[in-house]
Amino acid sequence: MSDLLVVAFPTEAKAEEVRKKLLDMQQEYLIELEDAVVAVKQPNGQVKLNQLFHPARFGAASGALWGTLVGLIFMMPLVGTAIGAAGGAIGGALTDAGINDQFMKDAAQALQSGNAALFLLIRKMTTDKVLEALQGVGGVVMRTSFDHTKEEALRKALADHAAASSSPGSGAVGSIAPAVVASIAASQAVHLP
Repeated sequence: MSDLLVVAFPTEAKAEEVRKKLLDMQQEYLIELEDAVVAVKQPNGQVKLNQLFHPARFGAASGALWGTLVGLIFMMPLVGTAIGAAGGAIGGALTDAGINDQFMKDAAQALQSGNAALFLLIRKMTTDKVLEALQGVGGVVMRTSFDHTKEEALRKALADHAAASSSPGSGAVGSIAPAVVASIAASQAVHLP
């Protein structure tokens, strides 16, 4: 079963930097990511998703390949390529692999304009090594499906950096934290009868 993690950052560049760091760790077999998406809240209120995997492009490419092969059988490779690419693109566009796009857009609405959130779907990880590598990157945990122990360790690793960053002269993470925490608390409030 995969774990969901959403971390808010003050800028898109910082979220991309952390995503790259995680992808590098994946090459070292320290973490296995199913999906890693950066969502950025635009000044107009829209949310832009920077995804690694684009199903429509992949579908078009694979459809073109298979269409060409089938087209060769019927002596019409160009027609087969065109039909295969179109069919693959449509199929890919209708496929949503990884984290649901609408969920990410809804969750990212809690961000302030210009801030970004890194959405991760983690299949497995070597927790102690990954947390050690993420020590000091900053960010605020918005949502997670980790157990309490892992969640607390992650929050502590991020808080170590947030405490250092909120010193005078550097308000990047320090300024994002109160707004994100307040909006998340409001959206996740539990009402008991």
